[in-house]
Amino acid sequence: MTGLVREVISAKVFGAGAANDAFEVAFQLPNMMRRLFAEGAFAQAFVPLLAEYKGQRGEAATHTLINRVATLQLLALLLVTVIGIIAAPFLITIFASGFQKTPGKTLLATQLLQIMFPYLLFISLTALAGGVMNIWKKFAIPAFTPVLLNICMIAASLWAAPYFKEPIHALAWGVVAGGIAQMSLQLYAVYKLGMFPRFDFNFRDEGLRRMLKTMGPALIGVSIAQISLLINTNYASFFGDGSVSWLKKADRLMELPTALLGVAIGTVILPALGELRNEKNSKGYAGLLDYGMRFALIATLPAMAVMMLLAVPMVATLFERDAFKAKDVLQTGPAVAAYAVGVIALVWIKILAPAFYAQQDTATPVKIGIRVLLITQLFNALFVWFVFDRYAPHLKHAALALSTSLGAILNAWWLFAGLKARGLYVPQPRWSRFAWQLAMATFLATLVVAIARPSDLWWVNVAELPRIAMLAALFGLGGAAYLGTLYCFGFRLRDLKR
Repeated sequence: MTGLVREVISAKVFGAGAANDAFEVAFQLPNMMRRLFAEGAFAQAFVPLLAEYKGQRGEAATHTLINRVATLQLLALLLVTVIGIIAAPFLITIFASGFQKTPGKTLLATQLLQIMFPYLLFISLTALAGGVMNIWKKFAIPAFTPVLLNICMIAASLWAAPYFKEPIHALAWGVVAGGIAQMSLQLYAVYKLGMFPRFDFNFRDEGLRRMLKTMGPALIGVSIAQISLLINTNYASFFGDGSVSWLKKADRLMELPTALLGVAIGTVILPALGELRNEKNSKGYAGLLDYGMRFALIATLPAMAVMMLLAVPMVATLFERDAFKAKDVLQTGPAVAAYAVGVIALVWIKILAPAFYAQQDTATPVKIGIRVLLITQLFNALFVWFVFDRYAPHLKHAALALSTSLGAILNAWWLFAGLKARGLYVPQPRWSRFAWQLAMATFLATLVVAIARPSDLWWVNVAELPRIAMLAALFGLGGAAYLGTLYCFGFRLRDLKR
């Protein structure tokens, strides 16, 4: 939620022009590396191994593993950070080639990347500490930590920006301050657990080698997803000033349900699945997966419908003020609707992929990811250069969002089919009744909102308070219709008890 507030404020202050495009690309590169060295490949290999050590070898051996992993991670990240700062001009030229069409845009993106690259070091150490906390079933602090980044970026936008020659530089320094704040809080929490990492370089350590071996395929898998995002960004950099920002703003709205549900459930479910695997509890393993999928579907199905139907109203209400104009709203809305197509799949991926990682199988998601990357780029070529180029050339950035959504649907389906084929996932009773209840409730709620919804032109021309009141009324109306229909069709909260 604070991330959403951050986006609202940055849109107000910086808008969706060339400067914000430069920031979005520069911020994406350390964030891409973060997926490799922090929450992504690293966590997928580290957390199940740490769970095994804690459960089978005791806390002393677990602390030794933490020391050696942290030491290697620190040394590797220092090297990568130095290389990243030096290579920043080359990286921006490669991953945002279209910026060269606007004078000064490539240089600005390079400066921002050099400021923000150390964030990778801070956030990766934060992820290591978060993994330790999760194994000890301490979820509150790791869940709260991202709030610190958002607070720092909000403060930079509101109060620091006027003091910089290039105001967008303030936002980059806000990212660095947020990284330091997150790392400090998490490492202090680990210190209180008695698991604070100490320098201990031992590359021959058995656990460290096992983690690196598991991390190899995971690195490839996470890289595939990040490569797809970078290709999309490079496409968007050629579509003119604002295109990258429109796409990124839409992506942030899509991340709201995926973070609230997918990331949250995935974070909790991974160590739990690891324990069930160690206990050889296959029934509990399948049941936990099924519960996670059902729980997520209750919220993501109406979220998908709302994001498709109320894309422009949401963007107008959240972002249209000061530097973010009506044109930006009408360009961002279709991208939000395109991303909405894949919301359910994106949330389910966060639940299904950990089922493979808990088995210490990172190779299967990698193979699926390679197929998805290739197919997504085929979709990009088809939509950008043929379909949208002919029928909606001003919305080519939305074509990239649609390709991403279709790729996510394929990814989720192949993960699901793989788990089912291995017997790791077994559908629990009454799925068809559950799906029918949700489908009818979503359909009726969508119909009610569609009838009551004003046109897009109303949303971009009316004052702010009427927009907020109307959107709140539509959410309330749709929510009442959804929950009321579920109740009428026999759904009760006790059905979710586990």
